Amino acid sequence: MISIPLEDRVLTALERNPHVARRNLRFETSEGRVTLRGVVRSYFQKQMAQEALRHIDGVHEIANELEVAS
Repeated sequence: MISIPLEDRVLTALERNPHVARRNLRFETSEGRVTLRGVVRSYFQKQMAQEALRHIDGVHEIANELEVAS
């Protein structure tokens, strides 16, 4: 069975989420921890980015460091 790397699964989840503008996001993965960075337009988008990752197999912790543009 071919295992899809966690980075690829995270990227796919963010790209498929209609509430998140992917161009302003960066992320890092390390041992099941995903750190989100970048700027979003609203607290809703910040939350939706995190929710997109919540059910990915292999993600054990999400550090949401996204900033909301003011």
